Amino acid sequence: MSQLTLVPTPVGNLGDITLRAIEVLKTVDMILAEDTRKSGILLNHLNISKPLASHHKFNEHRSIEALIGKLKGGVTMALISDAGTPGISDPGFLLVRACIEAGITVEVLPGPTAFIPALVSSGIPCDRFVFEGFLPPKKGRQTRLTELSGEKRTIVLYESPHRLVKTLEQLALHFGSERKASVSRELSKLHEETIRGTLGELLQHFIQQPVKGELVLVIAGAGRKNQ
Repeated sequence: MSQLTLVPTPVGNLGDITLRAIEVLKTVDMILAEDTRKSGILLNHLNISKPLASHHKFNEHRSIEALIGKLKGGVTMALISDAGTPGISDPGFLLVRACIEAGITVEVLPGPTAFIPALVSSGIPCDRFVFEGFLPPKKGRQTRLTELSGEKRTIVLYESPHRLVKTLEQLALHFGSERKASVSRELSKLHEETIRGTLGELLQHFIQQPVKGELVLVIAGAGRKNQ
């Protein structure tokens, strides 16, 4: 039976792969990967050799029809991203939607995603939160920040190192420099780190201490008790 399985992969430590994920990757006919070079490192570590095809944000629109054709023909596929769960700020949604429309079975395995450990370790209330992924880089960015400034739930964002200081400046401007927040980086890796404080304190810290690696920002909701 044709099936697409979304397989979460480690965000850092390769030991975080699940037994079920390994089983699926060993049994499918082919694997779709965001970056075949990065995914090749993981698959080599697991001693898995399967046909690999690129599926990323630059080709996912034009490749979906061909992939649906293969799935209808009985090919089983696994979709993985560079790290974490496919579809969460990574390619996956369009293919999942196309499979559902075509009556193809879609299965999503539970597994790693970067924002959950960052959220829980932030010390900021995590009973209610909103995940925003990456803010718009240019168009609509100021509008979105204005909208989020009144959000009462905890806010979770992804950010790249070269934009971190600018983003913290904008968050402090729109949310107030005293709003509680945290920045997590290198999750599950050797140099994992979470810096906590106010937006103003975090801004000053990262002006003096540039960072590398993917980042997760957690910001307290408006009007919530954050201690």
